[in-house]
Amino acid sequence: MKKSFLLLLFSVYIGLPTQAFAKQNVPILVYHSIAEYNGTGSKELYVTPENFEKQIKYLQDHGFTLLTFERWRDMKNVNKPIFITLDDGYKNNKNVLTVFRKLESSRFKPTATIFVISDFIGRSNRLSSDDLKMFVASGYFSIQSHTATHPDLTKITDYAHELKDSKEKIESITGKPVIALSYPYGSFNKKVVQETKKYYLFGITTTPELFSEKGSKDELYYLPRIYVKNSTNMEDFANIVD
Repeated sequence: MKKSFLLLLFSVYIGLPTQAFAKQNVPILVYHSIAEYNGTGSKELYVTPENFEKQIKYLQDHGFTLLTFERWRDMKNVNKPIFITLDDGYKNNKNVLTVFRKLESSRFKPTATIFVISDFIGRSNRLSSDDLKMFVASGYFSIQSHTATHPDLTKITDYAHELKDSKEKIESITGKPVIALSYPYGSFNKKVVQETKKYYLFGITTTPELFSEKGSKDELYYLPRIYVKNSTNMEDFANIVD
């Protein structure tokens, strides 16, 4: 028997990792507006409902399992785990619900995490409290925190309102635990992580890479995400998730 094959058998027998059992590279995707661009803000932060549906259909057709942070531990037990996240809590995220209802099947359960800015809930272009309750009741969504007012957390000193109060407000609306924080602008430092750990189990950045478990200190407070943009075509999308 070749030496490489013997090493493989030995590794399997004693439970050591091998190339055949490489660590997972898990995509955590970030979206903002799911709508046609209306001239407001950055066009790249808009993904049309048509393109979003094609992307979710791709995940369905290629055997991905959509997860939320409540199911983080399931990552190792499901086929091709992936996380869909949306920042800011825009009213147009209702288009996500439409797509999910259309594509759900007995073999495919779409889910996503929406990070809302708690003090912005109910504004004309943001999801209302009733919207959030409806989203949670649908079974498709986890509602988590994007702070109270969306500041750069590396430039503030009063963290209680941004982290603690936002968590409590969202929980009072949804009746569900808020365990994850999306850092506004993707900005963080050691102090931000230290404060986040007081209230949350996860801290989510915009570091553009796939998640791969390394076992490093506070790893769950530096979770990376990859943007899906207006200019992201299906070839780009496939390259990101595969």
